[in-house]
Amino acid sequence: MAVTPLRDFLEIPYDQLEEMNLEVKQQRLDRVPFHQVQEQRMKYLHDEKRIKAVTVCFTDLEGRLHMLDYDKKFLLKAHDCLTFDGSSIRGFAVQSESDLRLAVDWPAFYWLPGDVFGPGKVLVFSTVLEQDGRPYPADLRARLKAYSDELYARDGMICNAANEVEGFLFRGRDAERVYHEKGKFEYVSTGGYYHSLPGDELRQFIDKAAESQRAMGFANEKDHPEVAPSQFEMNYSYSEVNVAADQVLLYKLVARQVASSMGCTASFLPKPVTGVNGSGMHTNLSLAREGVNLFYDPQGKDCLSAAGWDFIQRLLANASDLCLILNGSVNSYRRLDPHFEAPNQIKASATDRGAMIRVPLGNARSMRVEVRSIAPDANPYLALYALLRTGLEGPPLEEDEGKRARTRFLSDNIHDAIRLYKGSKYLAQVLGEHVHGRYAEVKLAQAERCPKALGKLVKTAEIQFHHEVTNQFLWSQF
Repeated sequence: MAVTPLRDFLEIPYDQLEEMNLEVKQQRLDRVPFHQVQEQRMKYLHDEKRIKAVTVCFTDLEGRLHMLDYDKKFLLKAHDCLTFDGSSIRGFAVQSESDLRLAVDWPAFYWLPGDVFGPGKVLVFSTVLEQDGRPYPADLRARLKAYSDELYARDGMICNAANEVEGFLFRGRDAERVYHEKGKFEYVSTGGYYHSLPGDELRQFIDKAAESQRAMGFANEKDHPEVAPSQFEMNYSYSEVNVAADQVLLYKLVARQVASSMGCTASFLPKPVTGVNGSGMHTNLSLAREGVNLFYDPQGKDCLSAAGWDFIQRLLANASDLCLILNGSVNSYRRLDPHFEAPNQIKASATDRGAMIRVPLGNARSMRVEVRSIAPDANPYLALYALLRTGLEGPPLEEDEGKRARTRFLSDNIHDAIRLYKGSKYLAQVLGEHVHGRYAEVKLAQAERCPKALGKLVKTAEIQFHHEVTNQFLWSQF
């Protein structure tokens, strides 16, 4: 007698996954009306019987990804009234105002590789709302979207971004969480830059993670081991800034999931090991209107337009204030060390990799501004929102002709960065005083759990209390 399978959950081949996800991505880029996309997605969920759950995602103030799995049938009935306890999210609502709402962002919809995330699931991002339906100010994903929509509505400007996210692959699951027991991380490879055999663990991890990214519509370009032992980077094409920010979080989610399946840990600590290169998230920005790259001028210095140089000068003028947003953890200040190709000088250069901003070689299609001083654990929505607002509207650099020009440097510890951030009237205006203050509070809480002086060696506390490590129980002991 034939045995009928008990479950028949959705599993889509990778080539078909890529086609489906690229089609949805193009709808976002084409700005297809929200109600039209919502109708399509809900009809699909209703008709596709092999989906068991929809993973609804949102991010907190520090950039952690939070995921709630909703039964498909329940979500279709209650998608306009999803709630969660905001007081459980660090940096969100206090207990007296804990109930918050989620609004499904139907255009930000992803089909998932079944062998990585399990069969029968799809993923969609969401927007955090106040109890009365107003946008929640600490939801920087919504703030970024609102600002980019405003620029497009004003004169058709489109903001593009490409993030180069580096990370480490360490042996053992939850290597960061158990760091206090071993006092070290264990490499899986010591091959180095571009030099890893096809069959070793690091190469297998990169291959699998990159395959998953391609299937999710990332439009991958290249991937390789990085300079440090067990370090990796997977590059994908630039996209509209909201898509790009979502992809940063999905990149890290995929990497962690694949690493865990191999009995390893994908870590995005900026500087987990003393004496080797740290990990960055070089962020390339460009502006376009009607298909024309506004940062390109073949007659401009380094082929960058006057608008591009003005964008850079505004970033440099406010670099000290922005430092905490781009480097929001205790550990990230170890990375800002010029001895390891990391940027700590507040200047722009076409060649100097110690500069905060680089002007890469580019043409009419690829010309861009590369912000190098951003860590891989930064909140991508907050960082991109702050960079765009500052580059376009920030206070310009005030030059005193009577003073001799000198090289300025970024903060070398989180305490100085917090002080400069808190004193910034400009950022208080951009973020709103409430969000501006709350971000400083959560960063100070992390700083106070760690030794004030960094010293030469990585300390256990800066890993244990790193905001991306799932140590909520430990945090609650204070």
